Amino acid sequence: MVARPWSGHRSCHEGVPISARHPRTHVPSIAEAGAWAEVLVRHQLLHAAVLAPTGQWLVQQRPESPVRVLTGATAMVELAAEIQHRIRTTRNDIR
Repeated sequence: MVARPWSGHRSCHEGVPISARHPRTHVPSIAEAGAWAEVLVRHQLLHAAVLAPTGQWLVQQRPESPVRVLTGATAMVELAAEIQHRIRTTRNDIR
């Protein structure tokens, strides 16, 4: 049996990024980025995510991986979106 995309599904073809269905109308707040960071760490999708006093986020995928520096709240929310996209496309490949 071949899995078929659900109605309205848009896939990523040959590495071409998919534009958001509902583009953001506002810049993410530090609180929103913090909420996403907490969820990603709680669900073990990130090992660590720490807000630096400069407004940058220090994130680590796994305990042994290098620390990445994200420029701010927008970058943190974009990372969460990338992780969600990766999870969803991986699930579709498995089905």
